[in-house]
Amino acid sequence: MLKYIDEFRNPNLVKSVVVRIHGEFSGKAVKFMEVCGGHTVTIFKYGIQKLLPERVYLISGPGCPVCVTDVAFIDKAIALAHRKNVIITSFGDMIRVPGSRTSLQREKGNGIDLRICYSPMDALTIARDNPGKEVVFLGIGFETTAPTVAAAIKLAADNNVRNFSVLSAHKTMPQAMQALLDSGEIDIHGFICPGHVSAITGIHIYDFIAEKYNIPCVVSGFEPLDMLESILMLIRQINSDNATVENQYARSVREYGNQTAIEIMNEVFEAVDTEWRGIGTIPGSGLGIRTDYANYDAERKFDISIESVRECPGCICGDIMRGVKVPWDCKLFAKVCHPEDPKGSCMVSNEGTCATWYKYAAKENG
Repeated sequence: MLKYIDEFRNPNLVKSVVVRIHGEFSGKAVKFMEVCGGHTVTIFKYGIQKLLPERVYLISGPGCPVCVTDVAFIDKAIALAHRKNVIITSFGDMIRVPGSRTSLQREKGNGIDLRICYSPMDALTIARDNPGKEVVFLGIGFETTAPTVAAAIKLAADNNVRNFSVLSAHKTMPQAMQALLDSGEIDIHGFICPGHVSAITGIHIYDFIAEKYNIPCVVSGFEPLDMLESILMLIRQINSDNATVENQYARSVREYGNQTAIEIMNEVFEAVDTEWRGIGTIPGSGLGIRTDYANYDAERKFDISIESVRECPGCICGDIMRGVKVPWDCKLFAKVCHPEDPKGSCMVSNEGTCATWYKYAAKENG
């Protein structure tokens, strides 16, 4: 068993897996979608696509939580930020995501009280330290971050911290994967499933994909060898015509996940329909705060009104996150849209597809 990170980047081990992929690939074109921004970064950083047979294609899906956060959420956060005695707390990437007319970062220059947090517990501390202010934490992310936000809400309730609330845009991955399959926009022959999400949920949340759609799934780690082994496992499933859910990332992902994290997430949150930027409303794909914790739900606590929502003209982030287009298809990409001045959400996060392409592929293509 490999124990150290450098082993998962060992050129000889990588070469041996690449040889097996080429030897076992049938030659029939296949498209594998990764639905994790971390996987997208690994693919481009280490040139994984270039190591594969010509007809094995890797497609980026909606795996970046910052990218899929919808415009209306940003607009609501900005509206709250302009209220008297409100402190907005957020993970760093979120402040640069474009809303309809501006971003939180730009509004910080106009005087809003915006504070970057590394954890929702930091936001709870800010609330305790500022009893005369309302502190709103912007809750984004998939099943990976939702348990920590749930824990902060529960702790606030247990300690009667009344000036703390969460504006939730948390999303769950399986429903988005199903929506992509049901759309029929693109043929997907296998999923490289997200390792961090699966560390919380376990691997069985993808069972329906194998059972209902006969599409193989492999939960993957994030190193080059992880990705290549996962691709080999998908090819072998296709060759055997036996779709199932396999766990390549067993060193970090347990079959049934983290039950403590699942329990607190389910106690505080419930499934709701939610909007995905550029994709639309996906039923049951959001995590709304339960009625028992309504006092900590910013949507309920504040009467939030926003102007009409609008996307940046010309931005095709939605098409990119659905896997039907790539950044080079966007007229804005690497011209007027770049990491220093993002026009779309895919260019904001380090794990966004456009940001990754810009960093690792733009120079190669001029």
